[in-house]
Amino acid sequence: MFAGKFAGEMTGLFELTDFFFQEMPKTAQIEAGFRFGSVGTHSSRTLMLSELRSVLDHTAHESDRASYKRSVVDDNCLGKPTASTRRLSFQRLSELYALDPQITLFRLLRRLWKMDVRSQPQLAVLVALARDPLLRSSAAAVLNLKVGEEFRRSAAEFALSAVTEGRLNERILAKVVRNCASSWAQAGHLQGRTFKRRQQVKPHFVSVTMALAVGHAAGFRGEALFRCPWVRVLDVDPGAARNFALEAKRAGLLDLRISDKIVDLQLDRLDPSFSPSLEK
Repeated sequence: MFAGKFAGEMTGLFELTDFFFQEMPKTAQIEAGFRFGSVGTHSSRTLMLSELRSVLDHTAHESDRASYKRSVVDDNCLGKPTASTRRLSFQRLSELYALDPQITLFRLLRRLWKMDVRSQPQLAVLVALARDPLLRSSAAAVLNLKVGEEFRRSAAEFALSAVTEGRLNERILAKVVRNCASSWAQAGHLQGRTFKRRQQVKPHFVSVTMALAVGHAAGFRGEALFRCPWVRVLDVDPGAARNFALEAKRAGLLDLRISDKIVDLQLDRLDPSFSPSLEK
């Protein structure tokens, strides 16, 4: 399905502050799994997509956090050479994805992971964006590009410098930008080695469902969900987002009722944390 107008041609430019509905209490966002601040995993790692796949393949769906740790540290499902590197890998994966069924964002990831293999990079980047302020700060430098336009490291460096308040020296800043660019390439937004250029993401109703759920956890409701930045991450305009949501409804992932300009999107089928009685 065509995802609508490309990111750079959509209404308005993407802004970092757009990720969260400002009137929603930050405590509720943190409880859902969002992370804030000026530090993040991309100071040393990328999306870790292959490692995430290995851990989820090795660990049963209903496992608790301790079981995920055993998979990485004791069972060495990542094939790391030493105990210290295994522990560090678990720490970094936990920073990006939580690996804890008590955290809403990870439950969503686990719930949708096996439904469409092609969506897995998009599911991963949505959760990583929610949990890594460094990757999140690089988003505008990627999402505002038009298809074929070259990724400019200077734009990402400027955004990262602002978020980290200038605490990163030039060498570390350049490394973070490289890691972020690699993650965006793993997610499908950039292509190329030395010079990376923007390409359009090809979403599926599974990944759009995740974007809508993350947007809901960030505080967006109704029609605003279809135009929130989490959906924009997948290069989906509001009209296409509605169509994907209807597909997700047919697949039994959510409930959607649209009447005139009123949009009632319910996600409790996807995860009990979205039950009206539990909403914060």
